[in-house]
Amino acid sequence: MSLSPTELAGCDLSGLEDFRERVLEAARPVVLRGLVADWPAVRAGRGAPRDLARYLATFDVGLRVEAFLGDRCIAGKYFYTPDLEGFNFERRTLKFLEALALMVETIEQPQAQTIYVGSVPVAECMPGFAAANRVSLLPASVPARIWIGHPSNVSSHYDTFDNLACVIGGRRRFTLYAPEHIGKLYVGPIDHTMAGPPVSLAASAEPGCAERYPLFESIREQALVAELEPGDALYLPKLWWHQVESTAPFNVMVNHWWDAFSAGPDAPYTSLLYAMITIAERPFAERQAWKAFFEHFVFRTHGHPLAHLPPQQHGLLGPLKPDNYGRIRAGIMRMMRGG
Repeated sequence: MSLSPTELAGCDLSGLEDFRERVLEAARPVVLRGLVADWPAVRAGRGAPRDLARYLATFDVGLRVEAFLGDRCIAGKYFYTPDLEGFNFERRTLKFLEALALMVETIEQPQAQTIYVGSVPVAECMPGFAAANRVSLLPASVPARIWIGHPSNVSSHYDTFDNLACVIGGRRRFTLYAPEHIGKLYVGPIDHTMAGPPVSLAASAEPGCAERYPLFESIREQALVAELEPGDALYLPKLWWHQVESTAPFNVMVNHWWDAFSAGPDAPYTSLLYAMITIAERPFAERQAWKAFFEHFVFRTHGHPLAHLPPQQHGLLGPLKPDNYGRIRAGIMRMMRGG
């Protein structure tokens, strides 16, 4: 029996602040039923695949995109070869309209290759689409990306930004694992990947591979499974692992990546990478000491590190805005330059 994320009716959220307080701050996945049900794209998606493709084509400007093409025998599971050295699919650059037409034309051809086009910037490829299909819960500055294809299974991976994924046509099934399970997910190569982020080899494995990933078995049943229909959306916080299955003959999704709690231009992932080269290979005892300092000054499980002092004496550990963010950042830049 699978677990499910929290669900809300999209119409129950009144705007940006309501979305922030009721959904974003908890950093847990939430299904927003019917959030974009009134989009023109969703209405077009309720018809035949050709109807939706025809609607999308009205915004086309001739951009070339990268497409994944795989033999039918892989059943849309774009993945590594068994030795992890190569991939079981072909990458091909096509015009967006060409890829779209090929998808629709081959839906009923059982021997034809499956096609998947993902993470295409809407503003560049389909100007005008975002204005006609806007999410009221996000700032207008948050860009949209479109994902289109035959049935597919995108391996379990994480993103370093918050994600609002909106289904336009077809169906999507998200299988989610919390960030704290990373040690039992058997992470694959981080710099030789299908499309950017590393994948979980365990969560992406074929049935019958349990003996390879014994730690995964203890968390397998803790997955959250979200089934989305056209008009539904899923809020997915940073670092949540997600496998995405497109289960209809023709599937279209638009997603939005942004940092809901950014205080400036620097992303948390940057600090993780920097810690890898400054801390990761030091002796265990020293790593434990740095862990204690990170827990105290950064993660603040037990409250503010200078709570015992009056606020006016918090200095650099006072609020980041308006001045401390810039002061700390400038100090970091000086240190990295050797100054």
